[in-house]
Amino acid sequence: MRDATPTFDGALVLTGGGTGGHFFPAMALAEGARRRWPEHPVAFVGARRGIEARELPGSVWPHLLLDVEGFLGRSPLRAAKSAWKLWRATARLKALWRRGRPWAVIGTGGYGAAPALLAARALGIPFFLHESNAAPGALVKLLAPRARRVWCGLEAVRPLLPGADCRVVGTPVREAFLRDFRAVETLEPPLRLLVLGGSGGARALNEALLEGAPALLAGAPDWEILHQAGPVEFERLKDRPRHARHALVPFIARVDEAMESASLVLSRSGASTCAELKAVGRGAILVPLPTSANGHQRMNALALASEGRAAVVEQGTDFPGRLQLALRLLLADGKARQSLSGPREPNRAVDLCLEDLADYLGVRGSASQATTTDTK
Repeated sequence: MRDATPTFDGALVLTGGGTGGHFFPAMALAEGARRRWPEHPVAFVGARRGIEARELPGSVWPHLLLDVEGFLGRSPLRAAKSAWKLWRATARLKALWRRGRPWAVIGTGGYGAAPALLAARALGIPFFLHESNAAPGALVKLLAPRARRVWCGLEAVRPLLPGADCRVVGTPVREAFLRDFRAVETLEPPLRLLVLGGSGGARALNEALLEGAPALLAGAPDWEILHQAGPVEFERLKDRPRHARHALVPFIARVDEAMESASLVLSRSGASTCAELKAVGRGAILVPLPTSANGHQRMNALALASEGRAAVVEQGTDFPGRLQLALRLLLADGKARQSLSGPREPNRAVDLCLEDLADYLGVRGSASQATTTDTK
């Protein structure tokens, strides 16, 4: 565990968090940078809340977690308190970075990224942004014109960032998703439905599944369910009655292995999850979070559906019934599931981002360190 303030002098700083959709692309870029430039330290800056506060303390990565929080949906008083925390965290980083200047800063979004990106802008430290979603977040829109480059997960983002230097690269996925995966048609019973409500859980999805799973599994004897409820939701739901073939867990650390063992995935439609589904070659039923900023989860889900890789079931009137119907049809139709799974799509986003960064900053790295056979 690393609790002390890391040494930032000459480091590549990754910042982004709050949710897995912001944190996991940052983790993927950090893993790639460590392979490519082992001589350069890599450090994280994030928030004391959110997924990074759970993932970083037990990791090998030097990190600094700051007391910051989001602005959206808060009362004027809470928003003022959030602004004060942001100012204080940014001032702390500026003081640290005047003594030990980072090499560059990469931000992947979320309120936890704001202090590091604002400090980098104020001090003239080169900073880069990655926007995974189909609609850019408020922080990315604010800082994009001053970024050296904005890497976009989807082409739809580019026209939404006028004045920014954009390049479409896809969404970075972690090293675990850059290997070969077993084809979905080779899986044998018991077939598995993997349910991912996101790192924080999804109450509407959890409730609908717990309500419908007994009848669903009764009609599908060759199936079982592995259901990530999220830590808070797990505590709320763990004592609820459920089918013997319905396993409920708070969090799945090795999502790559869970996806590989699944014949179908039911999930929210964060950009990281969508990219991981394509990398593994698994079809999904996607339930966009209706309150996602700028409706980006809906746009992500529709983008994947347009590629023939997902079915979309939106929340609203009779959501549990519509979800149950979609699940029942796909569990019974192997050809439809295979059609959604499609060919796995090797992900080169990490290499494309780091090659771009190397060109901007005038550095080079060993090709053997920079790539793996799955990303060529």
